[in-house]
Amino acid sequence: MGSGYLTTILFLPAAGAVLIAFVLSDRERAIRWTAALFTFVPFALSVILFALFNRSPEAAGLIQFEEKVLWIAPINAHYHLGVDGLSLPMVVLTAFLGFLAVLISWKINLRVREYFAWLLLLETSILGVFLSLDLLLFFIMWEIEVIPMYFLINIWGAGRKEYSAIKYVLYTLFGSAFMLAGILSLYFTTGSLSMLEIGNQGLGMVQSIMPAAAIFFLLLIGFAIKLPVFPFHTWLPDAHTDAPTAVSVMLAGVLIKMGGYGMIRLCVTMFPSVAQQFAVLLVILAIIGVLYGAAVTLRQTDFKRLIAYSSISHMGYVLLGIFALGKVSLVGAALQMFSHGVVTGLLFAMVGLIIHNTHERDLRKLGGLARQVPVITVVFSIAGLASLGLPSTSGFAAEFLVFVGSFSSTTVPWIQGYTILGVLGVVVTAGYILWMLQRVFYGPPLEQYNGTADADTLEKVYMFAFIAVIMLVGIYPAIITDVFKLGISPIVGLLGG
Repeated sequence: MGSGYLTTILFLPAAGAVLIAFVLSDRERAIRWTAALFTFVPFALSVILFALFNRSPEAAGLIQFEEKVLWIAPINAHYHLGVDGLSLPMVVLTAFLGFLAVLISWKINLRVREYFAWLLLLETSILGVFLSLDLLLFFIMWEIEVIPMYFLINIWGAGRKEYSAIKYVLYTLFGSAFMLAGILSLYFTTGSLSMLEIGNQGLGMVQSIMPAAAIFFLLLIGFAIKLPVFPFHTWLPDAHTDAPTAVSVMLAGVLIKMGGYGMIRLCVTMFPSVAQQFAVLLVILAIIGVLYGAAVTLRQTDFKRLIAYSSISHMGYVLLGIFALGKVSLVGAALQMFSHGVVTGLLFAMVGLIIHNTHERDLRKLGGLARQVPVITVVFSIAGLASLGLPSTSGFAAEFLVFVGSFSSTTVPWIQGYTILGVLGVVVTAGYILWMLQRVFYGPPLEQYNGTADADTLEKVYMFAFIAVIMLVGIYPAIITDVFKLGISPIVGLLGG
């Protein structure tokens, strides 16, 4: 069975959700503290496992803290959890953001019991995706997150919240239908639902039921919608814009990273030759996403929508790093997922705080807030500079590895030209980030914002927690990249690297 640590991390938030929903009734103070406790403990445990993780070269590709129990015998499905160098940092990130999302939600007053129950269930479902080593368990966890996301956007969102919630559900279920077909195809040809066993079998058996490329794209469509990849991106700005702040943090921080993780864990690992065959197509889509996302971001006047479109551009870097198919580029893609999680999570937290305190989200009506909210201004500036890739921040380390790894890749023809086009996205990013900072904080002060509240003590706590991680990874990226390398190395071996 294993140590049970992963099961504890996985199901503690869900246990907290059940306790909040059925025991605590309407005691709002108790609900908030229960949610904080049942998210802090998984975060603390994930940090302990990160410290205990075996980082020796012999541990490359090794599944650690594994738990495996027969679950559904007739179909040989197992309750199978485990982490390697690729998944463990994503588990830590999810638990970290799950705890901070509770703190960010501290001032929620509408249907508090339901809100925190759904928020904690959302964390469990995302953790389950990163911890699962059985395809059935992976798919179930992938699907569960749709339910809390729908209610969180539909009830506690703003603007066209009903439209955005339904659009998110439809896009996700559309992708999930293709993913399920791919998973069933793998099962019917291999007789196994184990990611590890299927990865070890190679492509010979898979081709007996349908071409390997067909299964590759069935899986890829589901992951591409979640990442999202152009042209499957249109759900993201709506969901981000209309979701409550903490949900935007979880959505940008870890939920869309499920797409990139799935591409590496299933598509590239199980179908390395197919990934090489179609790498050029996916690199082109990555560059389109980078440049299109950055260009559209320049046109936004809604504060949250601007940050949402910037996520489309930054996820293009992830796709570029993955399908450059080099060791450095894959490590860079994984680091970009982690970095974007904390940087954009902080940006959405800050945007939500400004909208809450000023009651305004139109960039054309904001200005000169630096005098009224100096703490928020400094923190937002750090997050913005990290987003555009300022050295000493995690954003720089991630983008540098993606570009260096992609440029030096020998797998994709003309990859150097595509990489240079991708670098142009950084220039555009600098443009819209600096314009946004100048427009909101450093323009002429406006009288109507005199007396606007700055960050309180609780808000400073989660702000500085974000900043600490951004600077730590930026100054010493090896703390994360040394772990990612252990998960990426065997995948590169399958690619012939």
